[in-house]
Amino acid sequence: MENYKIKLDVFEGPMDLLLHLIDKHKIDIYDIPIAILTKQYLRYLDEMKSFNIEISSEFLVMAATLLQIKSKMLLPRQNLEEDEEEDPRSELVNRIIEYRRFKEVSEVLSNMIEVNEQFCARVPTAIPTEYLPPQNIPLDVLIAAFNTVLQIKEDIAIPEVIVTKEEFNIEDKMEEVLNILKKFGGEILFLEAFYETSKVELIFTFLAILELIRNNKIYVNQKHNFSEIFIFLKEGNALDERLFSDT
Repeated sequence: MENYKIKLDVFEGPMDLLLHLIDKHKIDIYDIPIAILTKQYLRYLDEMKSFNIEISSEFLVMAATLLQIKSKMLLPRQNLEEDEEEDPRSELVNRIIEYRRFKEVSEVLSNMIEVNEQFCARVPTAIPTEYLPPQNIPLDVLIAAFNTVLQIKEDIAIPEVIVTKEEFNIEDKMEEVLNILKKFGGEILFLEAFYETSKVELIFTFLAILELIRNNKIYVNQKHNFSEIFIFLKEGNALDERLFSDT
């Protein structure tokens, strides 16, 4: 009997799976047919079960979220003006759009790292893309702030030197950022997290900040548009080995 191999795609998280399903089925991201998307999502989870693959809690939470949105969509509309009634899908749509943008940025940063590979050793650590955007600062604002950091470093015009190969990884940069925050009482300017001069190392520091936000270890804030961005250490986030464990 001929053996058949079945490949099950692996996704970094529920947002990655949702984006894949949207692209695969050519779904309009601004008008998601939630019943169809929910059905496809649950079908994938069933396939994971059939392959005895452990399903992480974040996938199950998203499944519950989709079912909740689906149930809300089935409820009769209240006697409200159409523009006053919030679409139950709106928050999910915003998260998917933000995730797609972050994934695109991650790919650009990966390419920048590869271009600079002759100066720094290729890092085995994968760039995180399962990203939870800051609560009150859009991703594009953080990216703009990081571009400002890069420009400032270029304007310093540090003389060229022969750089020995170094290995950078996101976990070490996460620890460095947390150490800086602890040293300065849990609050620093966004710029103060970037003390390096190497562009590759600056990129890894930026990725470390995004990963710390994702892990709910830090948060960023600004008083108003175009003001300074601050990084804050969340209460109860002691720096220890548990932060970097897989469990």
